[in-house]
Amino acid sequence: MARTQVQAIVLAAGRSSRFKSDTSKLLFTLCGQEMIIYPLKTLQELAIPVTLVVGYKKDHIKRLIEHHSFDSVSYVEQPHQLGTGDAVASTANLWYAEHVLVMNGDMPLIQPDLIQELIQLHVNKDAAMSFVIAHNSDPISSAGYGRIVTRDQTMAIIEARDFKGDPTADCFINAGIYVFKREFIKKYINTLRTHENSQELYLTDLVDIASRQKLPIATVNAPFDTVRGVNTLKELWIAEQIKRAEIIEHWMSQGVRFTCAQSTHIDINVSIGAGTCIDTGAQILSATRIGKHSYIMPFSYIKNSVLGEQVTVYSHSVITDTTISDRVNVGPFAHIHNNNNIGAGSTIGNFVEISRTAIAHDTKIKHHSYIGNAHIGARVNIGAGTIICNYNGVNKNTTVIEEDAFIGSNNSLIAPVTIAHHAMTAAGSVITEDVPPHALAIARAKQINKADYASKLRRSVNIDAAIKINETME
Repeated sequence: MARTQVQAIVLAAGRSSRFKSDTSKLLFTLCGQEMIIYPLKTLQELAIPVTLVVGYKKDHIKRLIEHHSFDSVSYVEQPHQLGTGDAVASTANLWYAEHVLVMNGDMPLIQPDLIQELIQLHVNKDAAMSFVIAHNSDPISSAGYGRIVTRDQTMAIIEARDFKGDPTADCFINAGIYVFKREFIKKYINTLRTHENSQELYLTDLVDIASRQKLPIATVNAPFDTVRGVNTLKELWIAEQIKRAEIIEHWMSQGVRFTCAQSTHIDINVSIGAGTCIDTGAQILSATRIGKHSYIMPFSYIKNSVLGEQVTVYSHSVITDTTISDRVNVGPFAHIHNNNNIGAGSTIGNFVEISRTAIAHDTKIKHHSYIGNAHIGARVNIGAGTIICNYNGVNKNTTVIEEDAFIGSNNSLIAPVTIAHHAMTAAGSVITEDVPPHALAIARAKQINKADYASKLRRSVNIDAAIKINETME
């Protein structure tokens, strides 16, 4: 359908009172993406321009949408939340398309094919209005949804607060997605009456109006789980489980193995290569990309990072904002954060922390080290317990370790300092000056051995202990 034939109104002005939060529910994330972004991306995929009705936390919502650089999004403010009918009426001077699609902004599970099906049915039936329904006779999971009530050849949507019937008899709920002919909604939107119990105008009353006017109405029946709205934190949790299952199922179909899918968190913008295995409790978040034939072991946390092929991340490792090349081993219990680049074939071992560091290929940092603000060349070996002292209380300084250098165990490298290529530092050294190529740097206090001092010390301790015992007995 031509772009000019359909426009969308997305309702995003509500106060989210059932979230018990001072933030709009539309700004809460679900699988790494804010809730309002889901329907907007769906409509953008269908090339349908959007008018967003905003109110509560409008500035926050606008900033978020501008950050995502959506095409064809305009805004109308609903200063007072007087119901869905009032929200849609506030956009009337922007209606230009032949058909007006209206949907709620809290529908993160909506799919483009359902919107397309609704529009196509609406056009084919030449309906005055069309909307999505879903079968749900459970009064608990359907709480808050209006019900479709058909009596005497008329149809109406009765809002949840007003419904007094049997949900097993009136077993279809209103999903909150509509398409109206512009001429119909323009004619009848201002005839809506305020409901006494809520003091709101209900957009759903247009169904009753169209039905009583004998105007054609079309409905699309969708699975309830695809049209769930989110009004509480519990419903957010449910929707996130459904979305995460969709994401994992997709990657399974692409050759990715999940050993315990129900315990794994994968965000919507993640990409994973075929042959990779994601183990129990792993969290792969934000825009992370993982190459082929990698292995992410249990309870690892990876966010906004790029991992190459054949990368192994051992258990309980944390990786954020980092690029890791092919055949790198990380962990267990490693912490790599703040813009690092790790070269192919390198090893970042257990209890190693790395921050703001570039590491070339085939370098090994295997045990209990802190590496910060460093440039490390290829084939470097850094011994256990090495610490780069990069912060002097005012500035963070840079350490350079050139290719084929060897850093002995339990070293402290006081930045700024350079260890040149093929140089070595002795274990236990505190390096404060540059080390030239091929040199060995030894920076320790001189060891002094005092003959028989240990025996004298023990005798002294024993005498003191005996005196204390005698004093106690007296």
